[in-house]
Amino acid sequence: MKKNKLNEISNLGEFGLIDRLTKNFTITDKKLVKGVGDDAAVFESSQDNCFLIATDLLVEGIHFNLIYSPLKHLGYKAVVVNLSDIYAMNAKPKYITVSIAISKKFSVEALDLLYEGILLACERFDVELIGGDTTSSLSGLFINITVVGEARKEDIVYRSTAQKNDLICVSGDLGAAYMGLQILEREKEIFIQDPQIQPDLQNYEYIIERQLKPEPRRDIINRLKEAGIKPSSMIDVSDGLSSEILHLCKQSNLGAVIFEDKIPINEQTAKAAELFRLEPLIPSLNGGEDYELLFTIPLSEKDKIEKVQDISIIGYMHENPEKKVIVPKYGEEIELKAQGW
Repeated sequence: MKKNKLNEISNLGEFGLIDRLTKNFTITDKKLVKGVGDDAAVFESSQDNCFLIATDLLVEGIHFNLIYSPLKHLGYKAVVVNLSDIYAMNAKPKYITVSIAISKKFSVEALDLLYEGILLACERFDVELIGGDTTSSLSGLFINITVVGEARKEDIVYRSTAQKNDLICVSGDLGAAYMGLQILEREKEIFIQDPQIQPDLQNYEYIIERQLKPEPRRDIINRLKEAGIKPSSMIDVSDGLSSEILHLCKQSNLGAVIFEDKIPINEQTAKAAELFRLEPLIPSLNGGEDYELLFTIPLSEKDKIEKVQDISIIGYMHENPEKKVIVPKYGEEIELKAQGW
């Protein structure tokens, strides 16, 4: 008897798997405004206000390597990547819970360092630690953080509300975290071969910090409010610019046109890409972990957004949902594909 061949998870990818696993779940609670499918779930806390919840799991060997990830930096990063999801909804993070699974190789002092980083992030972004869980692990360190945010219902921004001809904007620069990771991986391999050799990180401090200690863009949220701009849709860049643009397109049922020469790339990122024989556009589109904000605004807000510091206009939303392209400096349009983090 011939057995049915089972599907490998890799055939679906992360987001295809999420869609498959959650397709039979429906919203029945009238207070739940948004469930699966955005940076955070949203539910009403009162007539005018909402709570938001997001969670993220970091796994040793998958999301971080302790050969080059200091525990204090790791604790800080574990918190801020969750805060970024709340900022991407135009909301304010308020509380976190921290759950960890630890193996016998970790000392109490090592965990002290991890929680020093968690504390630093809480203090810097005005967030309270309110609980969590600890358990043992047979295979390294697992960190799961859940964040609760708050916002007025009218202020919350979703992925699904972009409009045709909206300008596509992004904060900061892209691809730095990925290239920082490549530098760290290179030095890790050298260290494994000869532990006496000191790492050569000179001239790459910026991109390495973007990988080990990213910063959520609370400042951008504040600048947009000061400028009187509410994005029509928004997402944070955790899986790569191309993936995030396609999320906005899918959720808003629109296409997108991106201009290569408008994508912001830091000089260190470009030099590191050249070192690894990569076109700088590749890590910028597909690298991930930049935690910048990608958002859309009405064309009528163009004059306002051009006055906001550290924002680049990189394209526009197209009315045809099938048209998702990047326009290179030279040559014909290229289909935008998610190759992901």
